[in-house]
Amino acid sequence: MTMNLKQLSESLGLSPTTVSRALNGYPEVSEQTRLRVMRAARDADYRPDPRAKGLATGRALAIGHVLPTSVRTEIVNPVFADFLSGAGDVYASAGYDMILRMVANTEEEATYDALAKRRAVDGVIVHAPRVDEPRIDQLLRLGLPFVVHGQCQRAQEDYPWVDTNNRRAFEAATERLIALGHHRIALLNGDERMDFARRRRAGHLDALSAAGLTQDDSLLFNAEMTEAYGYETARSLLESAAPPTAFLTSALTTAFGVRRAADELGLRLGEHIALITHDDDLSYLSNGRPGAPVFAATRSSVRAAGRLAAELLMDIIAHPGSAPRTHMLEAEQLDGPSLCPGPHHAP
Repeated sequence: MTMNLKQLSESLGLSPTTVSRALNGYPEVSEQTRLRVMRAARDADYRPDPRAKGLATGRALAIGHVLPTSVRTEIVNPVFADFLSGAGDVYASAGYDMILRMVANTEEEATYDALAKRRAVDGVIVHAPRVDEPRIDQLLRLGLPFVVHGQCQRAQEDYPWVDTNNRRAFEAATERLIALGHHRIALLNGDERMDFARRRRAGHLDALSAAGLTQDDSLLFNAEMTEAYGYETARSLLESAAPPTAFLTSALTTAFGVRRAADELGLRLGEHIALITHDDDLSYLSNGRPGAPVFAATRSSVRAAGRLAAELLMDIIAHPGSAPRTHMLEAEQLDGPSLCPGPHHAP
């Protein structure tokens, strides 16, 4: 028969609160008592009940994820599953549940208010921060622990975040294409209402400017990162009077669309046109085999970002009042068979 918290407490002659706090490492419990409780729990093969643990610690033992669904945004795509998978591993090991709320955009603010008021979660992770992001100020006002997956250029106060260095990644990718002799580079970006996409555009333009190349607005695009977007945009560009010689895309799905358009027109990536894409290193959509990518890419694992964001949030919950911390991931630069010299390449 499995021993519960009350029985374990009675066997030790301690209160359930003291036993729970000892098992969870609370500093007000002496080291001697903590070791005594840990030994007894191990000997009894004690498994804490999450609900009882929550009552004893005053925590909900749950993390919230609130997703807006009334308009199409970058977060409504399968990339989110890999992020949740990484975060979920951390939650499970810490004894936390995940609460997912799918709400209309107009209900986001009320949802965060309700979660905080009911103490339904101990913290939240904010997804897909927009350039003009209202959720950061709201969560700071509510005092609800949070971590943002991404950054917000217009945030007024410091806040915790985990992000990929999107600006530097796309600057480096553009520099690589320029070094190969490409001056007409089409950027097929994500939705530029999102902060990450705005940073990627800035990195691309930084590299063009540093190389003394004139920005051509007719080669800059932004939309939801789908295969159809890549196909339709690339097809139109490649059939134009002055087609690009290279493409830089914000997602593998968009890169697949560019390849389809090129194939239909009798053009080959890596021979007639070059392409570099961003690769989220997804478990369900691979950019080739390990060590042999299909596309040259800037790679940063969204699953790893999920783990880091969850670990950071767990630490914030355990240490309230600590200064905001951040974590910047640098994208890996991968060469691949989708690269080729451009018309301005020096032999």
